[in-house]
Formats: sequence, structure tokens, C-alpha cells
Amino acid sequence: MKRIVALTGGIATLLLVVASPVAHMDHHLLTAHMAQHLLLMLVAAPLILAGARPATFPQPPLAICWFAGTFTVIFWHIPAIFELAFESHFWHSLEQASFVIAGIMFWRPVIGSSGWSAPIYLFLATLPCDALSAFLAFCGHVVYRPYVSGHTGMFGLSALDDQALAGALMWVTVTFAYLIPALVLTAPLVSGRRSHSAQLGVS
Repeated sequence: MKRIVALTGGIATLLLVVASPVAHMDHHLLTAHMAQHLLLMLVAAPLILAGARPATFPQPPLAICWFAGTFTVIFWHIPAIFELAFESHFWHSLEQASFVIAGIMFWRPVIGSSGWSAPIYLFLATLPCDALSAFLAFCGHVVYRPYVSGHTGMFGLSALDDQALAGALMWVTVTFAYLIPALVLTAPLVSGRRSHSAQLGVS
């Protein structure tokens, strides 16, 4: 039952991003565009993974999973690549698909993990995302040209305000989405170590 709920939630999130009225807001607000990426990679992908049978998504090496998640985020935010996806339906669809696939790869080593590798893996994954987020939030100029000419001032935001908000959204969301699971996975490891040390002390 839990698998069905998780899989349904993942598919529903995917449809919300790609096939609902919300899907069209990304051409008006960078914040909406960023929210779509975050929903695909941090909500849809892990829910689909949790709802599938383990054999459905075999686990690649840890370094490849980390690289896939990190590279996908950085690659699609390179201005020239971003603008290509912004202006082309094909490239935009490819972008969204890559976020789901990379998200599934990224979260695969975390699901069911019981060692120290997953918390360290998640902590290291926050660093490039935080760097990109900080750049968007504080660079002081609009990075993506389509939002300079096509920004409609939705919700009273200028293009630069919108970009800063998108950077802050990514920064906060990724930090919590990665570090909370890392802390949850770390707690039993630390507790087990203390228990083992206590048993040694007693004996």
C-alpha cells in the first residue's frame, strides 16, 4: 500500500509540473521554473523510486549517482543551455525528463541506506547547489536574458527580484531536502556507536 501511495504521489507531482496550468508559469517567472525543477528532482523522483520495486532501478556506483544529480542541476542552469530549453519545446521536455531521471539516480543510493556513505553523499551534494543558489541570489544582474525582455512583473516582482527569490528558494529547499535525510540517517549510526561503546565500557 505504501508503494502505491508513493508511486501515485510521484506521478501526480510529475503531472502537476508538466501538464497543469502551473506548467506555463515558468516562462513568466524564474521562481516558477526553479520550483518545477525542485518538484521533479526532490519530490517526484524519490516518490517514484520509493513506489517502484527495488529491481526496477538498479543502483549505479555512488560517484555516478552523485555526478548525475549535480551535473544535471548545473548544466541546465548554464545561460546558453537554459535559454535553449526556454525557447524550444523539445529541449524543455528533455530538460524536465533529465531532472526526473537524474533525481531517481541521485536518490537511489539513499533509499534503504544504512551506512555513513549516504549522509556524506547528501552533505557533499548540497555544496554545488548552494553555490549556484548563492550566485543567482546575490550576483546583482539578471543572468537569463528571456526574463529581462519577457518578464511581466507578476506578483510585483522585477526580473532581478524574481531571480533572487528563485536562488533563495533553491538554496533553502535543497539544503533541507538533503540535510534532513542526512541527519535522519546519521542518528541511528551515532546512537549505535554510543551503545556499542557503552557495552564495551560495561564489559
